[in-house]
Amino acid sequence: MTVGVRPFADEDEDAVVALWHAAGLTRPWNDPHRDVERKKRVQRELFLVVEDPSSASGQGAGELVGTAMAGYDGHRGWVYYLAVAPGRQGEGLGRLLMAQVEARLLALGCPKVNVQIRSGNEPVTRFYDRLGYTPDGATGLGKRLIPDQR
Repeated sequence: MTVGVRPFADEDEDAVVALWHAAGLTRPWNDPHRDVERKKRVQRELFLVVEDPSSASGQGAGELVGTAMAGYDGHRGWVYYLAVAPGRQGEGLGRLLMAQVEARLLALGCPKVNVQIRSGNEPVTRFYDRLGYTPDGATGLGKRLIPDQR
């Protein structure tokens, strides 16, 4: 695998959002560009991308093929927007990203990582199961404080 994990850079935004759309992570009630802007203000160093330099044309950067957005609130770590380009799934890129996220959270003293998986998304549930994640008997609830519709 000739890919590299690196922190998100501002010029990655359009490619990141396109990847999230391609991977089926976006929802009408979440503006992904606003999510990027919010993350850039809080723990930006926990927003990672995977770039494939072998897909670079000429002198430009390579193709962005994965993302992970994480956070740590002093009690738990959370992972959001773990995405791998559909044509690159099964190559270990998701595992690579999660290992990087876990290492960075551990370095911050984070004792536990949580992920949320949408109901019925069995392939993703199996992915996290293979990484050692187990149901913890909690139910995720949400309440929107700031609407994202423009």
